[in-house]
Amino acid sequence: MKIALIGASGFVGNAVLKEAVSRGNKVTAIVRNPAKVATLDGVTAVKADVTDIPALKATIADADIVISAFNGGWGDPDIYAKHSAGSKAIIEAVKAAGKRVVVVGGAGSLEIDGKQLVDGPDFPAAYKDGARAARDALAALRKETGFQWSFISPAIMMAPGERTGKFRLGGDQPVFDASGQSHISVEDFAVAVVDEAEHPVHTGKRFTLGY
Repeated sequence: MKIALIGASGFVGNAVLKEAVSRGNKVTAIVRNPAKVATLDGVTAVKADVTDIPALKATIADADIVISAFNGGWGDPDIYAKHSAGSKAIIEAVKAAGKRVVVVGGAGSLEIDGKQLVDGPDFPAAYKDGARAARDALAALRKETGFQWSFISPAIMMAPGERTGKFRLGGDQPVFDASGQSHISVEDFAVAVVDEAEHPVHTGKRFTLGY
């Protein structure tokens, strides 16, 4: 496939990039700084401002699928506004280009007993604004019509690790293992992202995963 990957140099985006090309896909890596994109066969790095909708539409025009691993910037005090504006612009460009999109979100909007994690007292303050923005982007997606989208949230804990290709999928609630932990390696998260891009089974839905 020809994949347009937004945010290809980030923590998740870089893992998705490597997974995608390992399967023989061609990837247009859409980033703020092309110098940060991993040098891999089949990858073309393109500098773009995601809030420039006409330019982004042109950049994704030749793609079979768009994957958005966009992030407003952890540590930026204005992350909520930046993530919200970027997410909205990406969806507008995707709709205008007539593309299908897989959106990478956070775990904060997952629910336990009907309450989203981001609204709980134990949710880390440093990540709350970014998680709220991702949560609101999902809510906006659910109101959209006229194009195909999937939204994937990681497990509660995600860190570098091993690519096993073995995990369980869920919906709006976290997936817990036998010891009560919700966790996934970023490598296996990338497997799930590219799986959905290649063989969509969660169109119009949010899903999650864990061991």
